[in-house]
Amino acid sequence: MPQTEMGGGKLPYCHTNTIAHTYCDHMAVAKTACASAWIDAVYGLVVASVVSGLDILFIMASCTLILRAVVGLSTCTAHICAILITYTLAFFTFFTHRFGGHTIPQHVHIIMANLYLLTPSMLNPIVYGVKTKQVRESVLRLFLPGKPVSAHHS
Repeated sequence: MPQTEMGGGKLPYCHTNTIAHTYCDHMAVAKTACASAWIDAVYGLVVASVVSGLDILFIMASCTLILRAVVGLSTCTAHICAILITYTLAFFTFFTHRFGGHTIPQHVHIIMANLYLLTPSMLNPIVYGVKTKQVRESVLRLFLPGKPVSAHHS
């Protein structure tokens, strides 16, 4: 019987070793086992919570230091937007795999998991680029052709 090494030890496959995702997702692999994967589910949730919690803690500390140095709120706003974009999709994916597996259709899991991987990478340059005057003016010229862009202030 084929086995896979996961957080809780070796888990045997009982049906198939094919996952229904476009990438190798921890819980998708764990769900292919015929043994209980609750240790893997808890392990994945704890790791995700610790990593997310540390990210949020460090960003809050960074924003506090930036605000004390009077650099401005726009730097913190960009960081907070990037984190919200990333973690909204990540938490949806993490929690639905663990708690909503039977109520949410499989194709919704796959679409949200793909968005979780692609959206932050696509939106981060926009979130951080809007702060740059040249990028902001180029975007405004693209969406507002014929209007004077230099009239818009930073």
